[in-house]
Amino acid sequence: MDSATVPELRDGERHTDARHTAEFLRVKAQAERGVASAQHSLGFMYVNGQGVPRNFELAVDWYRKAAAAGLEQAQYNLGVMYQKGQGVPQDHAQALYWYRRAAEQGYAPAQYNLGWLYAKGQGAGVDVAQALHWFGQAAAQGDPGAQHNLGMMYEGGKGIPQDQAEALAWYRRAAEQGYARSQFALALRYDSGQGVARDPEQALDWLRRAAQQGHAPAQFNLALRFDKGQDVAQDSVQAVEWYQRAAQQGHASSQFNLALIFDSGHGVPRDEAAALTWYRRAAEQGHAAAQDNLGLRYEHGQGVERDPAQAAHWYRQAADQGLPAAQYHLGQLYDAGTGVPHDPAQATHWMMQAAEQGHLRAQFDLGLRHEAGTGAARDAARALYWYRRAADQEYAPAQHMVGVLLEREETSDPREAAAWYRKAAEQGHALSQFALALRYDSAHGVERDYEAAHFWYLCAARQGHARAQFNLGVMSATGQGAQRDLLEAHDWLARAAASGIPGAAPYLKRITARMNAEELALVHAAADYGL
Repeated sequence: MDSATVPELRDGERHTDARHTAEFLRVKAQAERGVASAQHSLGFMYVNGQGVPRNFELAVDWYRKAAAAGLEQAQYNLGVMYQKGQGVPQDHAQALYWYRRAAEQGYAPAQYNLGWLYAKGQGAGVDVAQALHWFGQAAAQGDPGAQHNLGMMYEGGKGIPQDQAEALAWYRRAAEQGYARSQFALALRYDSGQGVARDPEQALDWLRRAAQQGHAPAQFNLALRFDKGQDVAQDSVQAVEWYQRAAQQGHASSQFNLALIFDSGHGVPRDEAAALTWYRRAAEQGHAAAQDNLGLRYEHGQGVERDPAQAAHWYRQAADQGLPAAQYHLGQLYDAGTGVPHDPAQATHWMMQAAEQGHLRAQFDLGLRHEAGTGAARDAARALYWYRRAADQEYAPAQHMVGVLLEREETSDPREAAAWYRKAAEQGHALSQFALALRYDSAHGVERDYEAAHFWYLCAARQGHARAQFNLGVMSATGQGAQRDLLEAHDWLARAAASGIPGAAPYLKRITARMNAEELALVHAAADYGL
């Protein structure tokens, strides 16, 4: 709900510097004769330092005289002084008293501020009915802040039945007066189709209106659209412009997104120094993802001198806010003893925090820790649990480990292990490709299929898996799963032998002995060319 605001001038008078002193003396003379409007104007001059040094205490004295005489503007401004604690100790009860005096005379700003105090429970207990009443009085006089707050109350069903249509109507009345917060609220509703038919053009129009008035959330939202190409043509230059406008007002999410753009060079020249500046500004405001990114830079010395202790500091700031990536990174530091004392238990603690929120690498690492008994109790069941959690997110190494652990269980179904190997193999995981090939080769958990075995050995062999290269060489030599090809067999066996696979060198000799002169010439030619 919008907070109480105070217009800078209530008497409608502005004067040049040359007339301030003379005007002050004229007003002071009238005020001392008991003219209430002059007493109010004199208080106003003291508040603003207009023609006289600023003095809140004297301002309160003169506002009080005019307020006692029944002048609603003075009653309102006296309420403001009590609410802010200017010239008097802060006293919300007194603020409420004077706002009510002015509000009962129909003074809209006082009605608005009175509604705000009742809504927040300042000066009296929270009283939604009173808040609704006074916002309604001010809104009926056209006060856009009150209209907006009424919209919020109808939207949330606070003290009144929830009514999206009524909320929309009040937002629109304020928005059409140029009230930025209501313009933004309308934009969101046209964007989501909440209470109105979805209309991206209307959403964009209201967003622009609010953004051009300096409303930071609208500027951020507009920047996001240009950044992602949502309902507008993608335009990184426009995105940067709007992010910068919001960022310069301290909008943390804009600062962070601006940093991401400069960091990646997406549509703009890459600028690591600018990225670091904006990460830091967002981080210092408590933006968790920015804190994590700043931690990464200190950990790896990216754009700053490497400082693991600083990395740990920023990771912890974000981790304490519940950011899983930062929790995982902090766990890694404890695991390595980098920037913090080596503490496997703390490492496990933070990884657990991240894993329980679905952080994939944390889940996988917890599986490793339980499997090996590092920083956690050795527990195959827990290891399998965490591997499964990561595997369900399509993480191939975890899918492979699920297959491995299932194979270790005597009671497990070999078909399930083979199914997990296949999931990982299809993502290009070499160990699973080899494991799956073995199963087709030996009919373990799948029907024997030499062609499938040859295919998966080939996939793994091409990634440098030495045992797959050996098995592929044997199959090529015997024509098992593919056409017999001694040259192909020689190539794969030579690679396996170079990797030190037992049996590969003797088998290679036997293959070479079986080759004819033409085949040997091709082998020698390939060797000469380093093939």
